[in-house]
Amino acid sequence: MPPTFDEPIHQRLSDLFRERISSGEWNEGSPLPSEAELCSQHGVSRGTVRQALASLRGEGLISGGRGKPPVVARPVPSQSFGTFMSFTEWAHSLGMEPGQRTLEVARRPAGEELAGKMSLQPGEPVIQVLRLRLLDGAPTMVERSNFTAEVGKALFDFDTDSGSIFGYLTSLGVDLSRGRHVIDAVAADETDASLLEVAAGSPLLRERRLTYGRDGRILECSDDRYLPHLANFVIENTRQSKAAMARIPQVA
Repeated sequence: MPPTFDEPIHQRLSDLFRERISSGEWNEGSPLPSEAELCSQHGVSRGTVRQALASLRGEGLISGGRGKPPVVARPVPSQSFGTFMSFTEWAHSLGMEPGQRTLEVARRPAGEELAGKMSLQPGEPVIQVLRLRLLDGAPTMVERSNFTAEVGKALFDFDTDSGSIFGYLTSLGVDLSRGRHVIDAVAADETDASLLEVAAGSPLLRERRLTYGRDGRILECSDDRYLPHLANFVIENTRQSKAAMARIPQVA
């Protein structure tokens, strides 16, 4: 893709550095050229180089700083919001092996908060699933899913340790066609800490999702909590088109 020269210089430079990392020219664990070398190579100021490196550091592509030379960091698997895919599909798209360990599948009455989110009446039954999700055998995410009883009752006939719940339900003709995602940070509770093998209170990346059928009904409400060094989320947009993701202020 040809460069867009109306972009700021530091942004074009960070794009170039990202390409060097993704192509393997700058390998994981290898130190980057010094700021002076980068300034000389690209004919830019030290401030421009620092801005470009700051972008990469913010994305987790490089580590170091504060007196330590930057190095290429271990890549964090990213999930794009350009398409709606399950954890299993995402893992396969990365060439990684998904896994899961089920802690619970239960039928319970929906509390007021959950009922409100799912447009149900309080006390209506929902099917709740608690699973630990894995990438290449490593604990990655704690999945808390709530399905309407009509949809979720099928899970009592499914081995939820065997694979994708979404894949199974779709194979039965359940229409899971659209998702609304809210991404934020949350502290690990005791269950998260035990399953993800981190200290209670550790920061986690949370994805809260409502899944809709084609008719607009809410079929699932989930709370998925990821180890931040093992997953992140990516959205691409332009000035010409509005992205589907919005910034939502938190209410204190």
